[in-house]
Amino acid sequence: MKAVYISLLLIGIYLIFQSFKIINVVKTEKQAYRVVKKEAGFEIRFYPSATMATVYSKATNYKSVASSGFNKLAKFIFGGNQEKESIAMTAPVIMRITDKGSSMSFVMPQKYNEKALPTPNDTQIEIKKSEPTYFAAISFGGYANDEKIAIYRDQLAAMLKQKNIIRKEGFYFLGYDAPFQFIGRTNEVIIPVEWKE
Repeated sequence: MKAVYISLLLIGIYLIFQSFKIINVVKTEKQAYRVVKKEAGFEIRFYPSATMATVYSKATNYKSVASSGFNKLAKFIFGGNQEKESIAMTAPVIMRITDKGSSMSFVMPQKYNEKALPTPNDTQIEIKKSEPTYFAAISFGGYANDEKIAIYRDQLAAMLKQKNIIRKEGFYFLGYDAPFQFIGRTNEVIIPVEWKE
């Protein structure tokens, strides 16, 4: 009987977490993209131009970029701007991590552009439009770390090579979930590619 109660409790906890995930998915605006080709293990996407709030750092690993960049950008969207305006959180959080330094970007809601956006109080935050780009994307679950990101980056690069798809320089990590979401997490690594439709 005790085992039944424990099982029911665990199922209840799982359902609560899943309901939070569903609510989060419904409420959070996601960066727009269009899938142009699906392959086994990855897909090619077209990302149109989007308005980004970006902060740069000398960090060279995921943990350092995540902690320092997120705090600065979160302050900006939670009212740390000259207009004291709250801006809705979107997904994903975008990170570019290199040996020479890194960046973290929040995609701004589509109702904003770089001219009609509150001015950040933090002068280290840069507002700009991204370039329309084709990316190859691979997904993975759980919590991200440098090792996982490198594994999936290398897997994606190998698949692109196998398919004779020309990759461009660099890669990005995309994180979709809040730190307190334990179940059903989504992460992606994307690599810019040469592509013609």
